[in-house]
Amino acid sequence: MPTLTKKAFEKFGFSTATLITDWTRIAGAELAAYTIPDKLKWPRGTEAASLADDEGERRGATLILRVDPARALDVEYRARQIIDRINAYFGYRAVEVLKLVQAPVENRSSSAAQAAPSVATSPSGPSDDPLLAALARLEKGVMRDLAKRRA
Repeated sequence: MPTLTKKAFEKFGFSTATLITDWTRIAGAELAAYTIPDKLKWPRGTEAASLADDEGERRGATLILRVDPARALDVEYRARQIIDRINAYFGYRAVEVLKLVQAPVENRSSSAAQAAPSVATSPSGPSDDPLLAALARLEKGVMRDLAKRRA
């Protein structure tokens, strides 16, 4: 599998797919639920010395991280921690800068939406409450529309 995907991942700056495939392990399950690595930009330079900082250490890449818009501020506050986790996982300074792109993280949110409790299946059974009945009808309509989009 790695030989088949190598060219595609290199196009987006990933020399290996490890950052994407192990993202849940690197970032943690909670953070990985609303973030996903989008692109990795390595610093440009013609000389090897230009890739090194003042101490002679190689400069890290810029990770473009797609974040659910509702959680962007939280991720921004945790940027240093996220960079430290990535670098600790790889054992070297792989990422130097974290750049956030606010966009829906569909593959994570769709599974979370499926795990959400249903209004129509309340633990107390059917109710005569008109608000609950209206919410149940709304839920059925939304679920039907989602099923049509996926098909």
